[in-house]
Parts: sequence; C-alpha cells; structure tokens
Amino acid sequence: MPELPEVETIKNAVCKAIGYSTIRNVIINQNRLRQNIPADFVQKVIGAKIVSYSRLAKYIILNLSNNNSIIWHLGMSGRIKICESIPEVCDKHDHVLIVTDDGVLIYNDPRRFGMITCCATDHLSQLDFIKRIGLDAFDKNLTPAYLKEKFKNKNIPIKEVLLDQKIIAGIGNIYASEALYHARISPLREANRLSLHECQNLLLAIRHTLQKALEAGGSTLRDYHKPDGSEGFFQFQHCVYNKTGQPCPDCKCSLAKTGGIRKIVLAGRSSFYCPTLQK
Repeated sequence: MPELPEVETIKNAVCKAIGYSTIRNVIINQNRLRQNIPADFVQKVIGAKIVSYSRLAKYIILNLSNNNSIIWHLGMSGRIKICESIPEVCDKHDHVLIVTDDGVLIYNDPRRFGMITCCATDHLSQLDFIKRIGLDAFDKNLTPAYLKEKFKNKNIPIKEVLLDQKIIAGIGNIYASEALYHARISPLREANRLSLHECQNLLLAIRHTLQKALEAGGSTLRDYHKPDGSEGFFQFQHCVYNKTGQPCPDCKCSLAKTGGIRKIVLAGRSSFYCPTLQK
C-alpha cells in the first residue's frame, strides 16, 4: 500500500501535470471499489475547476471551484496514471478516467481496495473515515508528549501501534520498520514502556525517514509507480526492510553470530530489525 511519501509524491505529480485545469468529463468503467462511487459523482465534478491539492494521511484531496472535493485513496494496489488524451483502449483495471483540459487522470486498481468519492469541501472533516485519522506525521501538534500520552495504555509492540492510523497518520509497514531502526527501538518493545526521551527519538526518526523517502520519490517494491510510470528510489536506502540475514549499515558485529537483520511477523505484518542495535 502506498504510504505517506508515495501518496505525497503522486499528489505533487498530478498537480504538476494537470495543474488547476477544468474537469470536462468522467468515465467510470467500474464503480465497485472499496465502496461504490457515488451515483452523483460525475454530476458533482464535471465543469468544475481544480483550485487546490492537499493530502490527508493517505488520501489525496482535489478541491474544486464549485465547493466540492474529490477524495482519492489508492488502497493496496491502486495507482494514478496521466495521459494526454483518452486512450483508444483502456488497460485492464482502468476503473475511472477523469478528463481535464490538460490531461486525463486514470485510476487503475487491480485489487479494488481503493476508493474515489466526493463531498462538499466544508464537510470533509465530518466524513467518518476522515474523523478517524490521527495527526499527520509532519503535523506540528505531533509531539513527544502526544506520543507518550497515546502510548500509555498500549501494552502491545510499538511496531503495531505505529501502524494505527488513528494515532499517527500516513505510516505503513515499510517506514515503521525503518523509523524504529533509526530510533534504535525494537519493534517488539511494548509501546507503553517507551520513555519520553525515546518518544522524542522516535518522532525524529519518523520524520527523518519520511523526509528522505519523499526526496527519493517513495519506495517501489511491487505495485507503486509514479503517475508517469517511473519508480521511486528510496528502496535503495532501506536499512532493514526486506533485508533478512543481511548486516545492517550501522552494525559492526559478527554476522555469523547474530544472523544479521531478522524478520518477524507482528499482527500479520512482516517486520525487520537489527537485534543488536534495537532494544
């Protein structure tokens, strides 16, 4: 699933490609996604101009001149493609085409776990799935004290807590593993046992990791590609993710003794860490 860096990269690419153009047509080939596309979606967006772009956690928001907003979530395997014109033949899983003055946005989603919907812009914060979102990883209100408070009743592994979008929004499996490595915290540590100082280190590590991933255009491992079809490059900077048995970049211990980076499964998700450095 695209995480914060990938979603931010996609949002910026869409903004750069089609800018503040007017939506002229919408073609829906498949409306049964994670939730059905609203019956009045086309009526609410055709003829409106895109006036601004934003990101809420892993949602891309296109705000329109008619005071409606398009809300887009890419799910597990969704991607947005940009074409100069409507293709003569759509690719398999091209579910929605949004035709603008400056290009066509195509939503392709093999697994159909994503969603695209719309609502009045001033009602965005009232949507149930928006109300459940925690603070964004870059929100100034996200502080070590906030984390300490949210963690105090969590006697489960910190890695699981970092994936809870109601606490910190935008972090997924890749960046949770990488941030914990940089903070030198084991993914197995119970969240409520982290000190305020460790919460501070973790927050710094989260933001450092996400910023580096943003600069690299995200991580391409399986499904993720930028709208122009190119790949992100942060996977080449991963320290522990998907590196089972390899030495971590900052560890000088004997690989024969430690076995290198370990893979464990927490709450059904693979986690990677260095048992020597992460305690």
